[in-house]
Amino acid sequence: MKIFNWIINYILIVLLFLACSKNESNPEITTNQSKEITIFHINDQHGQLDNFSKIKHIVDEEKQISNVLLVCGGDMFSGNPVVDNHPQKGFPMIDVMNTVGFDVSVIGNHEFDYGELILNDRFNQSKFSWVCANINTTNSTITQPNAFKTIEINGLKITFLGLVETNGKENGIIPSTHPWRVQNLTFEKFENSVVKYADLKENEQADVLVALTHLGESSDIKLANSYPYFDLIIGGHSHTVTNQTVNKIPIYQAGSNLNNLGKIKLTIKNKQITSINYQLINLNNYTNFDSAIKEKVDYYNANSDLDNVIGFAEAYHSKSNVGSFYTDILRKQMNVDLTFQNTGGIRNTLDAGDILKREIYSIDPFNNGSVTYTMTIAEIKNFLQQTKIAIYYAGVYISQVNGKIEIRDINNQLLNDNTTLTIGLNDYIPAVYDTYFTQTPTIKPYTTAEGLIEYLQNNSNSINYTQVNSYFQYQ
Repeated sequence: MKIFNWIINYILIVLLFLACSKNESNPEITTNQSKEITIFHINDQHGQLDNFSKIKHIVDEEKQISNVLLVCGGDMFSGNPVVDNHPQKGFPMIDVMNTVGFDVSVIGNHEFDYGELILNDRFNQSKFSWVCANINTTNSTITQPNAFKTIEINGLKITFLGLVETNGKENGIIPSTHPWRVQNLTFEKFENSVVKYADLKENEQADVLVALTHLGESSDIKLANSYPYFDLIIGGHSHTVTNQTVNKIPIYQAGSNLNNLGKIKLTIKNKQITSINYQLINLNNYTNFDSAIKEKVDYYNANSDLDNVIGFAEAYHSKSNVGSFYTDILRKQMNVDLTFQNTGGIRNTLDAGDILKREIYSIDPFNNGSVTYTMTIAEIKNFLQQTKIAIYYAGVYISQVNGKIEIRDINNQLLNDNTTLTIGLNDYIPAVYDTYFTQTPTIKPYTTAEGLIEYLQNNSNSINYTQVNSYFQYQ
């Protein structure tokens, strides 16, 4: 009888064990549970370092209560001489982002500004992943980035697909960077690339599919309307603060220059977002910081050799005033008849008082070379009229009268179409508009920023261009 009872008890224990095991493997029990994750995001920091210590503090606090990912919407470089003129260009930015703990970034158009070799060095330096689906580096020294990255955290799988804009050249498909610096790369319009990933969420068995883009707000809206594969879109490029839902897809962008940190808090169940809460954190108003990151950033700032006084400004100069200052000083430095500069190449204002070397590099951060061409007035007019480029200029007077462009000399005498002028400019403009600049240029032995610095160092006159208006765009 005792043996019989023992057998019965044994059978009951086995059956109970099997029942429990079955319940543990039941997908309905494991997948029906809601889980939370917080995704922090920045974009278009353009070399700014100072607020990363605050980001580290915010992210570390959130990690105490939630699953956390930290991502970047591209354009890390070009805008802060501490980063852009470091002996290893871009190195401080990647070093700080590695230490803060970024997980993934899309490639922005200004990531190419230093050239292919340096970008590949920055890829190799990074401890986070880079993603971009519409670039091919087969003929380049750059390692091919993955189109997407799936990150698994506490049982959640989050997939990020990267896309970069390709509006850099009228007769080409490249990002908005110096064309000579992407000669060995090929790009595809994002519309042609994204359709290949319509089933990405299913293929990756992801809980959330994110488009991590550097396309700009209008293209993100198009992405949501025409390619609704994504659970959300985190963007960059247009420097906008974006928090909107299009075609049931949330779209976020956090401005620029590391002024803000976006915080997306998601609740996920059965591979669907059941709730979403968004907060835009103003980093300039946030007071706490991580001391180790601040110490690292302070070190880079203190050892950049950028605080030499090279001139004096009698008044504050807006960007348009700076455009007039920039072109006139460059005209004198290059000893040419006419200079002009694309308005997008003027990246900062100028404060009154001492002019520091760092200010010139922040105004002109792209390390563009200085070149000269000889062109007729007719060729100049054709370029301005056909491209409708917005420029600042110096050396002549340019106006539009009854739909026609008039160019006059400094004595206000109208120049005829056969008159020849020597033109000085940065080499980005002829690289983008190569159909209008067909000659072989004369190359100066300095970048445009170095040319400005050299002139200011060698001339003691204070500058004041607040009453000068040298803007032109053909309408």
